[in-house]
Amino acid sequence: MVKTLHPQSYADVCHVGDYFRQGNSVLMDLSAVPNAEARQLVDFAAGMVVARDGSMERVASKVFLLTHPKEES
Repeated sequence: MVKTLHPQSYADVCHVGDYFRQGNSVLMDLSAVPNAEARQLVDFAAGMVVARDGSMERVASKVFLLTHPKEES
């Protein structure tokens, strides 16, 4: 499942973390967030995905996909 989030400020970072920790991939659309706060959100997300062995991919300007590692068969 992919959860799409549209944070309005850095204060919404808890929602990104909550959905990701629940095992969901997160599509994080930062287009409504000022650039300085968007950088903070990206930094947070990068740390979170590294800590969980996931990955983060930029899919458009200010839009990032956070995913969990693929399970091996």
